[in-house]
Amino acid sequence: MIKVLQPGLQTTVQDIGRIGHYEVGMPPSGAMDKYAFTTSNLLVGNDENSAVLEITYMGPKLQFEEDAVIAITGGEIPPKINDEPVAMWETLEIKGGDVLSFDFVKGGARVYLAVRGGIDVPVIMESRSTYTLCGIGGLDGRQLQEGDTLAIGNEAKVDVQIGQAIDASLIPTYGKSHEIRVIMGLCSYRLTEESKQKFFDLEWQVTPEANRVGYRFKGERLNFVEREQPFGAGSNPSNVVDLGYPIGSIQVPDGVEPIALLNDAVTGGGYVTIATIISTDLDKMAQIKSGEKVKFISLTIEEALEARKEVKEKLDQIRKQLT
Repeated sequence: MIKVLQPGLQTTVQDIGRIGHYEVGMPPSGAMDKYAFTTSNLLVGNDENSAVLEITYMGPKLQFEEDAVIAITGGEIPPKINDEPVAMWETLEIKGGDVLSFDFVKGGARVYLAVRGGIDVPVIMESRSTYTLCGIGGLDGRQLQEGDTLAIGNEAKVDVQIGQAIDASLIPTYGKSHEIRVIMGLCSYRLTEESKQKFFDLEWQVTPEANRVGYRFKGERLNFVEREQPFGAGSNPSNVVDLGYPIGSIQVPDGVEPIALLNDAVTGGGYVTIATIISTDLDKMAQIKSGEKVKFISLTIEEALEARKEVKEKLDQIRKQLT
């Protein structure tokens, strides 16, 4: 068991996500940074979809009641065992009675704590992920609270030697300005040509409204092509007849403050979605904090697939090293 002495700012149980339920309006939830999530599980020898703790901005304080093997990946929120600094992106041993805590965030926004065997919570709709807006999954459908206890599962697959570390070339770096690559669409045709260009020319600032549901950006107003609104659409130029929202869709209500819809967002609605963040850069989005700057870069489908291939190759290198 793991006892929660302090919960941190927002710590939830997450796995790869609740895939395949969009038709009933259920978003996937799941780890926002899939690369860091997968690597954390590989470092402890778990099934790659085992549940971990996703820690945001400020880490929890956890007491382990038994010996365990852990790994911590993702943004730079320096971990400590019994107040002594320990490494990230490395297989660590923790003894029964030891306390794991975290220092102040120095880079990125989220870290992933994997425990050999996985975090054992009920499976709901094929996933252990927490979706707080509906109160399902994880630990009672909510973020951790002081006094909670977490059970350790039995999903370990291979033994990984203590001290195994990920090569530095495979560890992402986290700055304060970011380039996020997107595919234009679904409704970019609604923007004027000038506003399409402005979307890519501007450096957008992340507002305080940035969480698992979505990130809101501050910049300049984007304008729409004039038209008579079709039947079924709202009266605002940013309204369209309802459509589905893929994860990473960027909508622009009323043309101001674009919103990147993320893991816990609604699955459809009636606002234009002018672009969609490519899957690999959703990992980058997970590590962006309020106040930081983002510049959007347009990619073709072919370029996006190549970026996905590159990430897969990195994970394959890690798998080869650890299995």
